[in-house]
Amino acid sequence: MLGVALLAACAQTDVPTDYAEAGTAPSIYPDYAGVTVPINMAPLHFQLMTDADEVVTRFTAGSEQLVCEGTKVRPAIGDWQTLAQAAKGKQISVEMFARKGDQWQRYKPFAIYVSPDSIDPWLSYRLISPSYVTYEELTISQRCLENYDERVIYDNMLCSNEKTGQCINCHNFQNGNPQRMQFHARQNLGGTVINYDGKLTKTNLKTDSTLSAGVYPAWHPRLPLIAYSTNLTMQMFHTRDLNKIEVLDSQSDLILYDLEHGEVSTVENDPDEFEIFPFWSPDGKYLYYGSAHFALQDTIGAEAESIMRYKDIKYSIYRKPFDEQTLTFGPREMVFDAASRSLSATLPRISPDGRWLLLSVGEWGCFHIWHRDADLWLMDLKTDSIRPFTEVNSPNVEAYHTWSRSGRWIVFSSRRYDGDFTRPFFAHVDADGHATKPFELPCDDPDYHRQLLKSYNIPELMTGPVTVTPQQWADVIKKDAVPAKFRHRP
Repeated sequence: MLGVALLAACAQTDVPTDYAEAGTAPSIYPDYAGVTVPINMAPLHFQLMTDADEVVTRFTAGSEQLVCEGTKVRPAIGDWQTLAQAAKGKQISVEMFARKGDQWQRYKPFAIYVSPDSIDPWLSYRLISPSYVTYEELTISQRCLENYDERVIYDNMLCSNEKTGQCINCHNFQNGNPQRMQFHARQNLGGTVINYDGKLTKTNLKTDSTLSAGVYPAWHPRLPLIAYSTNLTMQMFHTRDLNKIEVLDSQSDLILYDLEHGEVSTVENDPDEFEIFPFWSPDGKYLYYGSAHFALQDTIGAEAESIMRYKDIKYSIYRKPFDEQTLTFGPREMVFDAASRSLSATLPRISPDGRWLLLSVGEWGCFHIWHRDADLWLMDLKTDSIRPFTEVNSPNVEAYHTWSRSGRWIVFSSRRYDGDFTRPFFAHVDADGHATKPFELPCDDPDYHRQLLKSYNIPELMTGPVTVTPQQWADVIKKDAVPAKFRHRP
């Protein structure tokens, strides 16, 4: 992430020796007090939110000390790494001193805990305005979590203009591999764009036997296969509700795309079920997904009835066993009956060890990013016990989420600060399924997110950066899409 340094970084600064005790903790943004961070995370830069004429901050880890001057506290990467190594498995103590007039005061110290568990070094996301009319001005971007380096993977405006609009969405990777990536181009020059070990293709996944092209994707963890939901999607707007919008399906199914043979086959297409958000188990033997039972009751049409009865659309979590030899699926099995609790559960994500199932849960519907009541829930697949993941939830939206390759970290989208903009938050999850206090993606300028009028959508962790350039993606998108073939499987 590039930017002009507004204040000098930490340097040789005297720590006040004559001060009064404030008796309270400092008010800082972002709120990093008491958080746990990966050993390889970029420095946590923050700012004091209380007026002061002068601020001095001291970091202490073992015998290591670092002193910073200024309202914005911005340790250099090398200095932070020294502190983090000294605090590995322990904590960095943070003391803030503020002067107002002639009087210094010291706030109550707080700790930043440093986990020896590292996190995948790169994060990708879609940057988009939270608007309904400017969706074309968006990018899929990537950020190195070990520093502040941000790069654009693809810019939607490369193939979009006023007359021929386009929207790119739903980027996804095979097991975090940046060389195996896919995303969709919608509307103008539409198609699913795939990079498979350097081979770039554009495919039309819509066939005469499927509802639509692929929408929400899930790579198989090893094989050249991608599961998708196919969706007939619509929007409706609330006139009197804190939730501004509903995104609904009037129909949805599941399909499987075989990259090697260019073939699409049906996974599930029950007309009375809305299937959505597939996700593979880490061993590739099961496909998890959300499904809502919705039998039409009237003759007004599927779209109109979905809108009229939107609060009746409640998803539960199912799975289907998968045969890797025949590429066929067995009958579905219930995993979590959310509908029986008058809840709706979507976005199943399983930890790499197969133990934990992380879900987004709300009162209804599938597009929980717009629902202020949406929370994360955690299910123990060993015992089938499930609970709200209270350690990471807030009074506002928690939605899209991803596990790290180690299974010790999660990243998720949250609107906890202002209710309008989604930001990536991280939390450590131990072997017993307990999480630490979440922390916001660190930025070089701690005020960056409050000035960036963009939402981060679909945070996905990666083992390295995507090296295909935006122009290479654009060159593929400008080509005609190769139509997929439909194959019937028993």
